[in-house]
Amino acid sequence: MTDHVRISVEDRVMRIAFNRPDKKNAITNAMYQAMGEALVRAEQDPGIRAVLFEGEGDAFTAGNDLADFAAVASGQLARSDMKAHTFLEALARAEKPYVAAVQGLAVGIGVTMLMHCDLVYVADDARLTTPFVNLALVPEAASSWLIPARIGHARAFAMFALGEPVDGRTAAAIGLANAAVPAGEVRAKALNSAKALATRPLGAVQATKRLMRDAAAISALMKRENEIFGQRLGSAEAAEAFRAFAERRAPDFSKISD
Repeated sequence: MTDHVRISVEDRVMRIAFNRPDKKNAITNAMYQAMGEALVRAEQDPGIRAVLFEGEGDAFTAGNDLADFAAVASGQLARSDMKAHTFLEALARAEKPYVAAVQGLAVGIGVTMLMHCDLVYVADDARLTTPFVNLALVPEAASSWLIPARIGHARAFAMFALGEPVDGRTAAAIGLANAAVPAGEVRAKALNSAKALATRPLGAVQATKRLMRDAAAISALMKRENEIFGQRLGSAEAAEAFRAFAERRAPDFSKISD
């Protein structure tokens, strides 16, 4: 367990809060493991009828802690030791309703995980980015399918390949979120919705969610993305991207042909 994820249950809602505000809630291996285990518990516990994701401080999450990616790219950490898959697999299998409250930054998996949430509320001034290609990587969490399905190929490709940000109001307008609200209200809005879902007939909610998503196809695509993601982490382009990040400079991919 880790103090960087705070897990509580109230009114039949499991609240999973990123609790690393000094690092913009960047997600570590231990955090992925804790969240994956929490979701397994939520799915199995009849007393839990909804799950709420939220972040402490002024950010939802800055995404995966880049130190882990850099360690894999440099050979210091085995790809098999990364625990993101435990969280992603739990998202793919989810049947209970999931809600998210997003304020400030939502980067990488901070955006892609929202595609597995049934209700998403964002702050007006939230900033959502998926800069996978900037890091010489590819999308994950089945987002290479789920995001284009929500917002169309053109917008999704710009988010993935150019790293173009989307603000909270735009996210709601194009279908990445249910609604944009003032930052000071977003967590309360999401919690109230999660509590409302927890009062609905759970069997009907779960049956509806199963009808609305193809869990097998999502899992299969996650596996394919994961394989390519791992290959990209070992590429010369990724090595340059993470060197540049560590050296606080722009990467130069002009002489790399992989």
